[in-house]
Amino acid sequence: MARVTLIFARSRSPISWGIRFFTWSRWSHVAVAHAGIVIESQAPRGVQSGTEVAMRRRYSETATVAFEHPNPAALIAAMRSQIGKPYDYRAIVGFLVRRDWTSPRHWFCSELIAWAFAQTGRPLFRAGELARVTPEHLWMLPDVPPRR
Repeated sequence: MARVTLIFARSRSPISWGIRFFTWSRWSHVAVAHAGIVIESQAPRGVQSGTEVAMRRRYSETATVAFEHPNPAALIAAMRSQIGKPYDYRAIVGFLVRRDWTSPRHWFCSELIAWAFAQTGRPLFRAGELARVTPEHLWMLPDVPPRR
């Protein structure tokens, strides 16, 4: 097994605060990093790829966690296949009203990561639970202790 790196982030913005408040999370965002590149879904641009340095600059605090994965290249390929898909605003509303808005045509950050892990042979959650995955849920998983 090899490792996949997740970068958890938060900022001082009202949007970050609101996401953390409504999801009971320390973090408002999470991305996958590989070889200095991150793949993430972020409002308003949706699923995109960029540099790890640029991603970390957008946030006031970040933490890195490594997860075991049988095929990191497949995980990165699954996430890259989603680049260009829009941000999942309806799922965010779904958190507020406790409704499942899961759609494979739109993604928010933690939903995309949980989906990619499931697609590549290492599901992190039970089937059908992707609509409720927040950055905090990924943070609480026990793989490897976080690094600051």
